[in-house]
Parts: sequence; C-alpha cells; structure tokens
Amino acid sequence: MALLEVRNLSVAYKTPLGIVHALEDVTFSIDRGESLAVVGESGSGKSTLALAVARLLPPNAAYANGSIIFDGLDLLNMSNDSVRKIRGTGIFMVFQEPATSLNPVFKIKDQLLEALKVRYEREGNSFDENRAIDEIMKVLRDVRMTDPELIIDRYPHQLSGGQIQRIMIAMGLLMRPKLYIADEPTSALDVTVQAQILKLLKDLKRDYGISILFITHDIVVASIIGDSIMVLYAGQLMELGTMKDIIYEPRHPYTQALLNSIPRVSKAEGKLPMIGGSVPNLMNPPTGCRFHPRCPNAKDVCSKVIPNLVRVGNVYVRCHLYGQ
Repeated sequence: MALLEVRNLSVAYKTPLGIVHALEDVTFSIDRGESLAVVGESGSGKSTLALAVARLLPPNAAYANGSIIFDGLDLLNMSNDSVRKIRGTGIFMVFQEPATSLNPVFKIKDQLLEALKVRYEREGNSFDENRAIDEIMKVLRDVRMTDPELIIDRYPHQLSGGQIQRIMIAMGLLMRPKLYIADEPTSALDVTVQAQILKLLKDLKRDYGISILFITHDIVVASIIGDSIMVLYAGQLMELGTMKDIIYEPRHPYTQALLNSIPRVSKAEGKLPMIGGSVPNLMNPPTGCRFHPRCPNAKDVCSKVIPNLVRVGNVYVRCHLYGQ
C-alpha cells in the first residue's frame, strides 16, 4: 500500500474578487521510500498542493473534492486535533523560507530539544536531555553540519541560509516522519549550496527510508531529486511518470516547453527558448485544456473539451494528442 494516496483533489480559495480554482482533480500516490517532485511555473498550484496534503491550508481555502489517505488514514475526515498529532512525526513540512519556521529568540539547541520532547511524548518515552543532545549531535553530523557543537548555541539570525536549511532537515529527521514535504527549499540558496542540499536529501532518503514530496519550479532540480515527476499547470496535473520517462521522453507540450527552456551550452547559442504567454487567471481559467492558449500543438478541440488524464506507456498525460 502506498504511503500517500491523493485522489481527485480539488482546492478553491475564496477571495474578495471571486473564487480561485487552485487545484482541480489531482490524483497521484507516493510509495514508502519514494520521492516525487512536483514541477510547474508560479501559479500552477504546487504550494497549494503541499499545504493541502499537510492540512495547512489558510482559512479562505476549502477542499472542494477528493481524498487524501496518509498511511491508511483519511486526513480530510479527521479533526484538526487528530491531524495535529500526525504533523511532525508523521508528516513534516519545510517551507520556502525555512528561517520563518524557527523562533528568532531561542537558540537552535532549545528548538531542536523542543522537537524531540514532542516525539518522545508521542512515543510514550520519558525525556532525557543528555540522551536528546546526543541524538541531536548525531543527526547534525548526518546532515553534514560543520561544527555542530558551536551551531546549536547560536540563534537563527547568526546562521546562513544553507545552515538554516540543514537545521530544518535535521529537525525533520529528529521527528522521524514518514513523509517529508519540501516546498521550494533550495530556491533562495546559491547554486553550490543548492546542489549540496539536494544531494543531502537524496542520501537521507536512502539512509532513513523517508518519502519526499518535493515542490520546485525548476525541472532540472526535479530531475535530480525525484524518483517520479508530476507536472502541474494552472491547477491541473498535466503529466506524471518516472524521472527517466518524463525527462527523456516528455509527452505533454507543456513538459516539452519546460525542458526546452533549460540553458544548455552558452549564450552564444542564441536566445533562450521561452514559453509564450503566461499562466491563466484561475478565477476564470480557459475552457478546454488550460494550456491551449500557449500550446504550439493546439487544435480546435483543445479550446472546447477538457482532456482526460490517460495512460500512455508508463506515463499519465492530459492532452488531446493522445487517445481520449
């Protein structure tokens, strides 16, 4: 049985200007020990998906349809208190700005100890600070933190972005979650540190056996971290398959456009290919296929009929180019 099963998930936001249909009919699953990278432009619904799985949507958002089954539990039919007991030790989420998840007035050591207290309490174990410190030091070394003895006595503002990201990964490991959700965790980091964090997450997935839902706008990053890749556009799932299938044989025109926009050699090659147009307003999305106004392969049917999600080989794709 998959660790996470999301079926026909739809999420809408109520705003003063109207209803934003942020996600529509999204279906996927994540096996135990698997990483799934979700890729798409800003406004595609990636962060909404992460928040929806963690049951952390803002008050103006509502689950319009679907189900989220985590480790056999139906999250959408559970009380807030019951879901709160799953967060941390069941589902752990790192946000795009990890520093905002740390309290600026407490030292790193105190915040990691607090996380361990929660886990020990849920496990029914008594808290022993010396034992907890030993566990913290081991995990900090696992995330390749330099000088962890010094780091834990510092405040968040005294750390670099890469160090804070490692602290949040370490906190997640201390909580021993089954699912680790990372929402654009490397977007604010320089390229060198980004590569280090991605390798670290891959190594920790292997060593700790955790599942990862990784949100990114960068399909190159998605190809590095994801066993599988899901392409979102304007709130809909456009393509889903293994990393090799998506990267080496993309079916959907949107996936192909994302891959074509990757810089390959140098600026001497000429202008970087771009996807014309922009992501549509989800208060009033296009009829038919949501990508059709920007699609070079669009036909008359594309503007009138919403394509079904169909299986083509080992890949699921939503496009009229394939059998409907």
